[in-house]
Amino acid sequence: MVKHGAISRTHVYDMLRSKDAHVRRAAFTLLEASNPTLRRDSGLFIEIVQFIWHANPSYEVYQEFSRRHFVRRYKVHELILARLKREKRGQQMANTAQRVERMRQPARGFFKRWFLQAKTQ
Repeated sequence: MVKHGAISRTHVYDMLRSKDAHVRRAAFTLLEASNPTLRRDSGLFIEIVQFIWHANPSYEVYQEFSRRHFVRRYKVHELILARLKREKRGQQMANTAQRVERMRQPARGFFKRWFLQAKTQ
Protein backbone atom coordinates (compact mmCIF):
# COMPACT_ATOMS: atom_id res chain seq x y z
CA MET A 1 0.00 0.00 0.00
CA VAL A 2 1.47 3.29 -1.10
CA LYS A 3 1.38 5.93 1.63
CA HIS A 4 1.14 9.58 0.69
CA GLY A 5 1.48 11.38 4.01
CA ALA A 6 -1.19 13.70 5.34
CA ILE A 7 -2.13 14.90 1.84
CA SER A 8 -5.07 13.31 0.06
CA ARG A 9 -4.51 10.88 -2.79
CA THR A 10 -6.18 13.20 -5.30
CA HIS A 11 -3.93 16.08 -4.31
CA VAL A 12 -0.84 13.88 -4.83
CA TYR A 13 -2.28 12.87 -8.22
CA ASP A 14 -2.67 16.56 -9.09
CA MET A 15 0.93 17.21 -8.04
CA LEU A 16 2.15 14.37 -10.25
CA ARG A 17 0.11 15.65 -13.21
CA SER A 18 1.60 19.13 -12.90
CA LYS A 19 3.58 20.57 -15.80
CA ASP A 20 6.02 22.15 -13.32
CA ALA A 21 8.98 19.85 -12.58
CA HIS A 22 9.40 21.36 -9.11
CA VAL A 23 5.89 20.32 -8.12
CA ARG A 24 6.43 16.78 -9.43
CA ARG A 25 9.73 16.55 -7.53
CA ALA A 26 7.91 17.66 -4.38
CA ALA A 27 5.42 14.82 -4.93
CA PHE A 28 8.31 12.37 -5.40
CA THR A 29 9.91 13.61 -2.18
CA LEU A 30 6.59 13.22 -0.37
CA LEU A 31 6.21 9.65 -1.61
CA GLU A 32 9.79 8.82 -0.64
CA ALA A 33 9.42 10.32 2.84
CA SER A 34 6.08 8.59 3.44
CA ASN A 35 7.46 5.21 2.33
CA PRO A 36 10.84 4.89 4.08
CA THR A 37 11.41 1.27 2.99
CA LEU A 38 11.29 2.29 -0.67
CA ARG A 39 15.06 2.01 -1.12
CA ARG A 40 15.11 -1.54 0.28
CA ASP A 41 11.83 -2.99 -0.96
CA SER A 42 11.56 -3.57 -4.70
CA GLY A 43 7.87 -4.52 -4.33
CA LEU A 44 7.10 -1.14 -2.86
CA PHE A 45 9.08 0.49 -5.67
CA ILE A 46 6.84 -1.26 -8.20
CA GLU A 47 3.70 -0.14 -6.34
CA ILE A 48 4.86 3.48 -6.27
CA VAL A 49 5.77 3.38 -9.96
CA GLN A 50 2.27 2.07 -10.73
CA PHE A 51 0.78 4.76 -8.46
CA ILE A 52 2.70 7.40 -10.43
CA TRP A 53 1.69 5.84 -13.75
CA HIS A 54 -2.00 5.88 -12.77
CA ALA A 55 -1.68 9.55 -11.83
CA ASN A 56 0.19 10.57 -14.98
CA PRO A 57 0.71 7.97 -17.73
CA SER A 58 3.77 9.67 -19.17
CA TYR A 59 7.12 8.04 -19.78
CA GLU A 60 8.88 11.30 -18.97
CA VAL A 61 7.43 11.39 -15.45
CA TYR A 62 8.18 7.69 -14.98
CA GLN A 63 11.79 8.18 -16.12
CA GLU A 64 12.14 11.25 -13.92
CA PHE A 65 11.17 9.20 -10.87
CA SER A 66 13.18 6.11 -11.77
CA ARG A 67 16.32 8.19 -12.41
CA ARG A 68 16.14 9.30 -8.78
CA HIS A 69 16.31 5.65 -7.70
CA PHE A 70 18.98 4.25 -9.94
CA VAL A 71 21.51 4.99 -7.21
CA ARG A 72 20.26 1.78 -5.62
CA ARG A 73 20.41 -0.48 -8.64
CA TYR A 74 17.36 -2.70 -8.45
CA LYS A 75 18.09 -6.06 -9.88
CA VAL A 76 15.76 -6.84 -12.75
CA HIS A 77 14.75 -10.21 -11.32
CA GLU A 78 13.76 -8.51 -8.02
CA LEU A 79 11.46 -6.15 -9.87
CA ILE A 80 9.95 -8.95 -11.93
CA LEU A 81 9.38 -11.12 -8.85
CA ALA A 82 7.80 -8.21 -6.99
CA ARG A 83 5.44 -7.56 -9.89
CA LEU A 84 4.51 -11.24 -10.14
CA LYS A 85 3.86 -11.44 -6.38
CA ARG A 86 1.62 -8.39 -6.55
CA GLU A 87 -0.35 -9.81 -9.48
CA LYS A 88 -0.67 -13.19 -7.77
CA ARG A 89 -1.94 -11.52 -4.60
CA GLY A 90 -4.53 -9.67 -6.69
CA GLN A 91 -5.66 -12.92 -8.35
CA GLN A 92 -5.95 -14.63 -4.96
CA MET A 93 -8.10 -11.79 -3.67
CA ALA A 94 -10.31 -12.02 -6.76
CA ASN A 95 -10.62 -15.80 -6.35
CA THR A 96 -11.54 -15.37 -2.70
CA ALA A 97 -14.22 -12.85 -3.63
CA GLN A 98 -15.63 -15.26 -6.22
CA ARG A 99 -15.69 -18.09 -3.65
CA VAL A 100 -17.53 -15.89 -1.18
CA GLU A 101 -20.11 -15.01 -3.82
CA ARG A 102 -20.64 -18.69 -4.62
CA MET A 103 -21.04 -19.47 -0.91
CA ARG A 104 -23.71 -16.77 -0.58
CA GLN A 105 -25.78 -18.26 -3.39
CA PRO A 106 -28.25 -20.88 -2.20
CA ALA A 107 -27.46 -24.50 -2.96
CA ARG A 108 -29.37 -25.27 -6.12
CA GLY A 109 -31.56 -28.29 -6.07
CA PHE A 110 -30.91 -29.19 -2.42
CA PHE A 111 -34.47 -28.65 -1.25
CA LYS A 112 -35.90 -30.23 -4.39
CA ARG A 113 -33.89 -33.38 -3.76
CA TRP A 114 -34.77 -33.36 -0.07
CA PHE A 115 -38.49 -32.98 -0.68
CA LEU A 116 -38.43 -35.63 -3.43
CA GLN A 117 -36.87 -38.10 -0.99
CA ALA A 118 -39.48 -37.21 1.65
CA LYS A 119 -42.35 -37.77 -0.85
CA THR A 120 -41.06 -41.15 -2.02
CA GLN A 121 -40.70 -42.50 1.51
